[in-house]
Amino acid sequence: MELSDLRIFRTVVSEGGVTRAAEKLHRVQSNITTRVRQLEEDLGVKLFIREGKRLHLSPAGQTLLSYADRLLDLARDARDAVQDSRPQGMLRLGSMESTAAVRLPAALSAYHDRFPDVTLELRTGNPQQLATAILEGELDAALVSEPIADAPFEKVPIYKEELVLIAAAGQPPIESAGDGTPRTLLAFENGCPHRKRLEDWFSSQGELPERIIELGSYHAMIGCTVAGMGVSLLPKSVLDGFAEKKRLSAHKLPPGQDYAETVLIWRKGAQSPKIDALIEVLKETRTG
Repeated sequence: MELSDLRIFRTVVSEGGVTRAAEKLHRVQSNITTRVRQLEEDLGVKLFIREGKRLHLSPAGQTLLSYADRLLDLARDARDAVQDSRPQGMLRLGSMESTAAVRLPAALSAYHDRFPDVTLELRTGNPQQLATAILEGELDAALVSEPIADAPFEKVPIYKEELVLIAAAGQPPIESAGDGTPRTLLAFENGCPHRKRLEDWFSSQGELPERIIELGSYHAMIGCTVAGMGVSLLPKSVLDGFAEKKRLSAHKLPPGQDYAETVLIWRKGAQSPKIDALIEVLKETRTG
């Protein structure tokens, strides 16, 4: 049973017969008759009671008509929706935790106000997790830190994050990994780009951390750093929002290692009005 069959069936009913239905649909009468009989054969029921040239809906035909009305109306709505250039529907967005905590509250509030026909869902994770979720169809787009593979994604730069090494207050200036720098790293799980950058910084100087303590949030990471448990690397924008930052010391990484670019990515060929609107709002609301 195809939508075209239902359309012909509904037209025969609304026009009161095959002749007028053929005129309305610009088809020959024999084609209309054949399509109706094929639909009856497919369903295994008689849709019309035939009295000479007159057709009356059978009980089965009356049942089908209500479904045909709903299905054809739904198909029309679906066609209108996919052809509509206005942002609407569900937008499933992924983000790194630091970006979600610091950058997104204002942006998503503005997006919701401007595009109320879009329902937003937000998921946090590391870039590897978010990129995989896009490729598996679980997310529409995500904000991740470079580097990210070019081949499967389209991307646009959104934020340039300054990165700082943080330690407890009173920590002497840190200029290398071997001058009294605490050897315990406080970081997210593997896959976090800031963790990798910090590990690479140690490795580039022939040093290795003694321990890596994995934590689940920046709040926990900052709290453990304040307590003197180790050092961590995070965007300066996160530190700027921490009320007790006087209890921390911030240290710059060498030029070239002290900035990270956050990009919005989505699967190639899957750009939509919702994503276009998101790019617009993200760029308008970014600061710093």
